[in-house]
Amino acid sequence: MDKLETIKKDFITAVEELLEVANLKEEDILVIGCSTSEISGESIGSNSVPDIANELIDAIMPIVKRENIFLATQSCEHLNRALVVDEACAKKYNLPPVTVVPHPKAGGSLSSAYYRYLDNPVVVEEIQADAGLDIGDTFIGMHLKRVAVPVRLSVKEIGAAHLTAARVRPKLIGGARAKYE
Repeated sequence: MDKLETIKKDFITAVEELLEVANLKEEDILVIGCSTSEISGESIGSNSVPDIANELIDAIMPIVKRENIFLATQSCEHLNRALVVDEACAKKYNLPPVTVVPHPKAGGSLSSAYYRYLDNPVVVEEIQADAGLDIGDTFIGMHLKRVAVPVRLSVKEIGAAHLTAARVRPKLIGGARAKYE
């Protein structure tokens, strides 16, 4: 198996494992931050690899469609970590669009690839996602609902990039006398 096939296989495994644990419902949001530079063994933001991003988008979209969830891809710091989403997601969650088109050197390869993939892409400044994957320490936490819960996956890296995952749960309130089930 070549390197790109291994990257895709690990990515799909990570997505499937996270979705199993996160128990997302129809039209919930999955956020993915991804450094293709880190995947290829370089420092974040130093060597964007559009071919990897295209393969990852092609790999995840059948899963997104099957699960009927929304995907949000986090752009890099040059776009203040804005997110690419489908226009239907922005409308459902009342997310005001901003005017920018991500590209590999400002936005990152994954967001650029997703923007080109969608029929009706929009970029928004923030969301509150229900689960997320962070490939290469891109810091997706700002785009997760409270309370984020780490998810341990069998896959620890995508290529050379460190992988973390999270799901969310409602806040537990009420103290010692509260019941949660």
